[in-house]
Amino acid sequence: MMDSAKSFDFEKDIEQVNKIPAVANILEVICSTTGMGYAVVARVTKDRWIACAVNDKIDFGLGVGGELKVETTICNEVMEFQKTVAIDHVDKDPLYSDHHTPKLYGLQSYISIPLILKNGDFFGTLCAIDPKPALVNNEKTINMFKLFAELIAFHLDSLQNLSETQAQLQEEQENGEIREQFIAILGHDLRNPVNAISNAAQLLLRSTLDERNQRLAKVIQDSSNRTKGLIDNMLDFARGRLGGGINLNYENSKTLEETLHQVISELRMAYPDKLIQTDFCLKDEVKADNKRVAQLFSNLLGNAITHGEKESPIIVTATTESDHFELCVINKGNKISEETEKHLFKPFSRGKVHHGQEGLGLGLYIASEIANAHNGRILVDSTDEETCFRFQILA
Repeated sequence: MMDSAKSFDFEKDIEQVNKIPAVANILEVICSTTGMGYAVVARVTKDRWIACAVNDKIDFGLGVGGELKVETTICNEVMEFQKTVAIDHVDKDPLYSDHHTPKLYGLQSYISIPLILKNGDFFGTLCAIDPKPALVNNEKTINMFKLFAELIAFHLDSLQNLSETQAQLQEEQENGEIREQFIAILGHDLRNPVNAISNAAQLLLRSTLDERNQRLAKVIQDSSNRTKGLIDNMLDFARGRLGGGINLNYENSKTLEETLHQVISELRMAYPDKLIQTDFCLKDEVKADNKRVAQLFSNLLGNAITHGEKESPIIVTATTESDHFELCVINKGNKISEETEKHLFKPFSRGKVHHGQEGLGLGLYIASEIANAHNGRILVDSTDEETCFRFQILA
């Protein structure tokens, strides 16, 4: 395969060849087996011949990085026809006795095998030369050279694939950091205007408004609260993906039971037609960030309200035994499929889980991250009758 349209990084090629541990041994074996004094892995293109790895026992004088004019070499012909050239004794060879290369470099024996990469590209040659005759034009020697050439080409392909994979990984990491930093910045800059909208809605609701404007103000307040929730989810997601994880603060101003009741009250106000039944038995204090637990609970309860049967109540239970805490959110409705369960706690999986539902698909993912931060877990048990999300913090 010709290379006239390609550009080459010859320093990288030399580096890649010398990263192959077997190359030095291969060149040593070639010299000791054939009796020839100079063995080389050469990078050969239409315009250049460069030594990448060398074993020089005859002081030929061309080391790693050394270069010959490609038109003065037989490798030029090996590249063009991609076939082996092997000469035992130049003076007695009918094809090469008058060839300019042996005369120029004082050679009597010569062998060169093409190095062909997996994609068919010609990389260069595996060569050996000597000013004395040597028996190289035979099946045993040529097969040995071919085996060594295939081994070197295999390693070059592997190193190239590794380099490309590392470059792709680096690019993905850089793109991922940019995306996540963008999310963090976006979430931060959205907070102020959303808070302003929420505060304005609260002021309107406290003033004297007719029924229609009261409804509109309530819609604005509900929408701003939902937007703040989405921003919180985005920021938590960005922190987690950037390595910060979910931060916990165990200094709580309210008890865990008071926190759970507050979440239920807020959602009852947002969904006045939805019946939420509770059964709490919280005898012992649990080491937890109650605000984070509230965030987790709000996601689970909101999920149950959205996807449960509209006519059936949602049942919430919470119990403590010693340091063990368990919170269950149960709703009637269709069974969650096995395929859906695979994606429940993955970020941005909304489309895979519930087609047509609004949101980023971060709620359950962040709930699971909050559970993990507490050294806890969220379990899902779904049957044809009901679905239960179970959050546990174990001692």
